[in-house]
Amino acid sequence: MDIRFDSAGVNFGPRLALSPLSLTLSERRIGVIGLNGSGKTTFARLINGLTKPTTGRVTVNGLDTVTDAKSVLGKVGYIFQSPQNQIILPIIRDDIAFGLKARGLGRSEIEAAVDGILDRFSVRHLAARRAHELSGGELQMAALCSVLVTGPDVLILDEPTNQLDLRNRALVQTTIAGLPEHVIVISHDLPLVEDFDRVLLFDKGCLVADTSPTEAIARYRELAG
Repeated sequence: MDIRFDSAGVNFGPRLALSPLSLTLSERRIGVIGLNGSGKTTFARLINGLTKPTTGRVTVNGLDTVTDAKSVLGKVGYIFQSPQNQIILPIIRDDIAFGLKARGLGRSEIEAAVDGILDRFSVRHLAARRAHELSGGELQMAALCSVLVTGPDVLILDEPTNQLDLRNRALVQTTIAGLPEHVIVISHDLPLVEDFDRVLLFDKGCLVADTSPTEAIARYRELAG
């Protein structure tokens, strides 16, 4: 996977959300940390085109997130901070199937793909459940299935352990560790990214550290203190 930022920055009107930056991302596990409002979510949303760069460009395997937006969306999955907001159908199995129907797959193909993703994460017991009945950890797993069933190469998770108890946090952490896809995690949960390949630290809209987890977390603690 080759994600490139070429002097890519974002302004929301007169407000600078992200200073222009140039870098390449190819590691399997990348953490993104920083205080609230530091620019980390804006940075992540640039990768799948949810936010468009005001200056410069972003590419994913050579595909421009603006001019090749549809193709990029097929390669980069995104799970929001509140996964219940992206589960759009009441029954989990139907929600997982929704993205496949939009791609024009036949019924048998869809059923096989849904069964496959449920079995992959050992959550077949959630298939007939309603979203509002699920715990926080179960919602994260359901959202994960709904995104990964479409086969993206990269998965972005925004605060995946936010408001989870210890048991569900452990479930999500173990699941992330076992994913074969490239994963980018935005998180205030510093232990979650301690064993990642690379961690980016943002502050006041600027990338201030791009290094190992140990160094980035130490710098973050200095900024937060």
